[in-house]
Amino acid sequence: MSMAQERKDNATTIPTPAWHAPWRLSTVLSSHLGWVRSIAFDPSNTLFATGGGDRVIKIFDLAKACVAANDALKITLTGHISPVRGLAFSERHPYLFSAGEDKMVKCWDLETNQVIRHYHGHLSGVFALKLHPTLDLLVTGGRDAVARVWDMRTKHQIHCLTGHDNTVGAILTKGTDPQIVTGSYDSTIKLWDLAAGKCMTTLTHHKKSVRALCQPTFENTFVSGAADTLKKWTGKEGRFIKNFTGHKAVINALAVNEDGVLMSAADDGTMSFWDYGTGHCFQTASTVAQPGSLDAENGIFAAEFDLTGTRLITCEADKSIKIWKEDEHASEMTHPIDMAQWRKKCIAEAKRRF
Repeated sequence: MSMAQERKDNATTIPTPAWHAPWRLSTVLSSHLGWVRSIAFDPSNTLFATGGGDRVIKIFDLAKACVAANDALKITLTGHISPVRGLAFSERHPYLFSAGEDKMVKCWDLETNQVIRHYHGHLSGVFALKLHPTLDLLVTGGRDAVARVWDMRTKHQIHCLTGHDNTVGAILTKGTDPQIVTGSYDSTIKLWDLAAGKCMTTLTHHKKSVRALCQPTFENTFVSGAADTLKKWTGKEGRFIKNFTGHKAVINALAVNEDGVLMSAADDGTMSFWDYGTGHCFQTASTVAQPGSLDAENGIFAAEFDLTGTRLITCEADKSIKIWKEDEHASEMTHPIDMAQWRKKCIAEAKRRF
């Protein structure tokens, strides 16, 4: 190696990743009769809801589900006539919102367990649903390649955010501009001005469909996931920060917790756990299909950390819901960070010419 090259390698700053305990499977729930496609936690962190290819929404008690109690399932809501692809609990009302491939967006009153509102307008299946954190709005996106912004109370469509050329597969909402971020199967991400209903920025860095987006609570950034890489962006203007490389699969779900653990879950059942700050992949895992399943049913469709960040729930193709937790016996001594490998990866990426 030449002296100049060596100097350049030393000049590459290697960020020090934070240590995180590895995660392991704790509980498996078998309740749905089809693929489990969506999940949401309620604001009090006592319940979570899942929606599946069996067209029902199931609401579980989180504490009982974590210990696999028989009475963990609280109620099953029927009403959709196609797979349920999006769920969200309202923070200010006792409502659960659901969206399905049957073009329907429903609002359920959890005190009576009835559908009290429908939001009509999608021309095809609805694949993503998010609530606005501060306003009474919901945003849905689907196969008609638009994101629709609805007034929760009046059921009116406020905006139809057009511009994508393919299915809108992922949505983020924030209290600050850009208040809506959409990821699409046309491999672009758009940042929207909610007041005007217009696109502020289009990010065209991905080469494959963007199927997942997530944002942490502790900083104004977000991560997008596609089959090529995961990419981290600034939340305000959508400036590219870095690639998280190494998870070579179709990324269906992303989740991040308060501790800065980012989890990417893929269509082939592989999971990667990353340090959110540096992009260091500290663990790779693979989900195990239930006995009697086909190997092809190794797939994760949705994943979410609970509000404490200590439990991770994945929704899978073997019809199960799996609950993961950190290994409490692990320490920096038992599972050290492989700094040599990390350094090598950082230098290799610094040398790449895009």
